[in-house]
Order: sequence, then structure tokens, then C-alpha cells
Amino acid sequence: MTVTIRPANVRDAAAIARVRIDSWRATYRGLIPDAYLAGMKDEESAAIWERVLTAGPNTASVLVAESDGEVIGFAAANMLREPRFDLDAELTAVYVRGAFQRAGVGRRLVREVAQAQRAHGATGLIVWVIAGNKIGRGFYEGLGGELLVEQPFQWDGMDLVEVAYGFRRIDALVAACGTPTPDPIRH
Repeated sequence: MTVTIRPANVRDAAAIARVRIDSWRATYRGLIPDAYLAGMKDEESAAIWERVLTAGPNTASVLVAESDGEVIGFAAANMLREPRFDLDAELTAVYVRGAFQRAGVGRRLVREVAQAQRAHGATGLIVWVIAGNKIGRGFYEGLGGELLVEQPFQWDGMDLVEVAYGFRRIDALVAACGTPTPDPIRH
């Protein structure tokens, strides 16, 4: 399996939306009401990603992972206007299709998006995870994430609990993700 990591473009919006929705439905079943998960719409999510991907010059980074021309995962990050917990960038999304998980794709996406944020001047990253997402939490803990806070929050009228992990040094996060594989990574 050859996986290529590249910057996302507006033509990827629908595929990114599909990966996100499929991932939410698989990951958050039992943590978020089934009716909410069933009601997620590809078109609405794709429209949001189209706006993100056509926003013009900014400090957001969105990367996709492709295998055989199909988007199988993505990651997104951006610089924060105001630092949180003394961290100046946020990892806002990392999603990989189930069939491609545990193959290093998520680590590659995180490494590349962290490097992109470093190029924007970021020195550290924060990432938020729904507290009950044990797989996501284990992923960030395995990369050396420091648990910063666990707190209640509201998402579309749902009362949930989130945790924040911090990566104080982007270089340490990049190193924890491992060395690049021989697969082509285009920028």
C-alpha cells in the first residue's frame, strides 16, 4: 500500500467530509447520540471544508492522505489568535478511515501538519478530544501529549466532556511521529 500525503485543495472537500463523518460514526457511537450521528450530512460538511480550503492565505494547514487516488485520511491545524495553555497552534482534526488505521497514516499526517504549522511560526500544539475517545487519547498520549485539562463543553446542544493534550515543542512531536517512510510525500 502506497500512501501519499499532500496539501488538500477544494476538490478534496467532499472526500474530507466523508472521512470525517464516517470516522465520527465509528468512533463516537455510544458517546454521542445515534440520532446526531445519523443526521450528519455530507453536503453540509463538504460546504464547510470548501470554505476552509478557499479561505485564501492564512495560517491553516489541511493535508490529505491518499491511497490509489482515494482520500483515506486528513489532518488540519491552525495558528491560534490567542495562545491556550501557552500553546500557539491547534491540531483541529486527524481522521483516518478504519481500514487504514494502525498503519502509521495518522502519525504521518500529524508529522506533516505539525511541520506545516512550524513553518507558520508555531512552537507548540494543543489538541482537544472527547474524553470517552480512548483510542484518540491513546494516540496522543503515545506521541507524548501532556494532559492539560478535562472539562465539560457543549457541542450542538449536547453536554460532553473534552480533554486537551499539549505538545510544548513541535520538534519533539515531529520526532515522536517517526521518520518519513519511503512513500512519496508531496508538498
